[in-house]
Amino acid sequence: MEMEAKRVGETRFTMSQMMSPQDANLAGNVHGGVIMRLIDVAGAVVAVRHCRSNVVTASIERLDFHQPIFIGDLVTFKASLNLVGGTSMEIGVLVESESLRTGQIQKAASAYLTYVALGKDRRPTRVPPLILETEEDIRRNCEAKLRREARVESRSKARACC
Repeated sequence: MEMEAKRVGETRFTMSQMMSPQDANLAGNVHGGVIMRLIDVAGAVVAVRHCRSNVVTASIERLDFHQPIFIGDLVTFKASLNLVGGTSMEIGVLVESESLRTGQIQKAASAYLTYVALGKDRRPTRVPPLILETEEDIRRNCEAKLRREARVESRSKARACC
């Protein structure tokens, strides 16, 4: 059965949430774990939109916090599909915070996550191919392939070491 390829734009997802006091850590900033959870939610939406099946988070390749996020900030999560494999998908999530008082928007965090599609038997299942349309799609796909190659090489070296 041939799967129909999907465009990056068909699955892209953006969500926003205002940060409230229950999101604060002991320092009074938004807790990193709150942002991590919301990054995972945004990434999972993209993955499910692409494969139309259940997914699990297989890994977080990288998560960088660039700027603190404060209570009262509006935080926007922009998630986009970068690369598909046989059963897996790499999704990038950009996190922006907006001070509602000043209107200043800044890049607060970014992450790359890998999800695996699951069939009804809860085993990995094939995902549709990805159609790259824009220069940004192509760039992000190329960068994702480089990350994947580095990951495979690192695992291979680790196995050889032990």
